[in-house]
Parts: sequence; C-alpha cells; structure tokens
Amino acid sequence: MTETSRYAMADHPDLLEMRERYERVSASGPAVITDGVVLLAGLWLAISPWVIHFNTTAPDVMRNNLILGIAVGVIALGLTLAPIRMVRLSWATAVIGAWVVISQWVILQGGATAGLVINNVITGGVIALVGIAAAMILSAGSRATTTARRAS
Repeated sequence: MTETSRYAMADHPDLLEMRERYERVSASGPAVITDGVVLLAGLWLAISPWVIHFNTTAPDVMRNNLILGIAVGVIALGLTLAPIRMVRLSWATAVIGAWVVISQWVILQGGATAGLVINNVITGGVIALVGIAAAMILSAGSRATTTARRAS
C-alpha cells in the first residue's frame, strides 16, 4: 500500500489548527465562566440533599442528585481540560439538567417537598442552560474553523 499523505495524523496542519482553535475558545472569558458555573452547579447538585435535608425523606432523589452531580462535575472538568473531546458531552449536560428538573416527580410520583422541588428545578435549569451555552461556545469554534477552511 502506498502512503497517500506526507503528514502523520498527529502533526497534520488541520488537526493542529483545530486544537489551537479549541484552546483559544476554551480559554475565552465566556468559556471559563461557563465551565466554572457547570462545575459549581454539579457540585451543588451532589451535596444539595444534605444541605436541603431531603437525604432521608427522598433517598432515591438523593442518589439521583449525587450521581448526576458528580457526572456534571466530571463533564465540567473535561470541558476545561479537553474541550475538543467534550463537545458532544456538553449537550449531555443540558439533557442531565432537563432530567434533574423533572426527576423528583418521576421518582417520587408527586410526593416531593417544596424545598426539593425548588432546589431541583433551579439547579436543573441552571445546568441545562449552561450546558447549552457550553455546547454553543464550542460549536462556534467549530464553525469558525469550517468557514476558514472553506475560504482557503
């Protein structure tokens, strides 16, 4: 078989340009703020059952919030450390946020307390919104490269 390219995949100019673009986008002010809010919202979601005191009255929601809060925190760290690989998972953050909004009604089937409902609706809404914002920021960087590539 013959070599069709003079570049190895790791040092291909398009790949290097894409990495540099994602690094610039992920280091921008809005991206840093968004990643920080995603991390804080995930951590709050994980500890909220003990702060709001529904860890004993709604143990299923407590487990749900703990697991999803840790997942959102890990995604936020990934958005900060490896934005190229996290573009699609930023959309998953928005889906997790939507689930957090409705989860207490699904899990408890209407028996949720006011504190639990308010906490999950606000926290889930924030997670969904910043997940969408993170995806849009990373997608904007992707579109800029596609446009620049077409122009050249």
